Amino acid sequence: MRTITLAALAAVVFTAAAQAAPSKPERVRVTGEIIDSWCYLTEIMYPEGSAHHLCAIWCAAGGIPVGIKGDDGKVYTVLKLGADSSSVANPGVMEIQSHKVEVDAELYVRDGINYLTIGQVVSDEGIVNLTHDEYGIQPFGE
Repeated sequence: MRTITLAALAAVVFTAAAQAAPSKPERVRVTGEIIDSWCYLTEIMYPEGSAHHLCAIWCAAGGIPVGIKGDDGKVYTVLKLGADSSSVANPGVMEIQSHKVEVDAELYVRDGINYLTIGQVVSDEGIVNLTHDEYGIQPFGE
């Protein structure tokens, strides 16, 4: 009886682990705005475009993970950019904060969350989401 119970428990654990396992990476091109995940998630202030640019740089410098709000409606967490060894206070990320970019990346999906390791920024249009006229410059805007 004990062997059957342990076997059943093992089957449940292995099934759950298989369901939670990350996907194999898929090479993708993603286009969208580089965002600061904290302000985007919490809506503590207006989190996008030119209104949020300075705050987004400070958040990235402080170690808040950055993401891409894709034109496809998905949000992607950026784990790595290029050959940089750190995603925390990464100067490369801070240089493109709030910019609309197209990236060539490896996409990993786990439990519905999208993660990117970016090999290359293919195009950088700069800040195209001009929100400062409407929202002021965050965090001191309207």
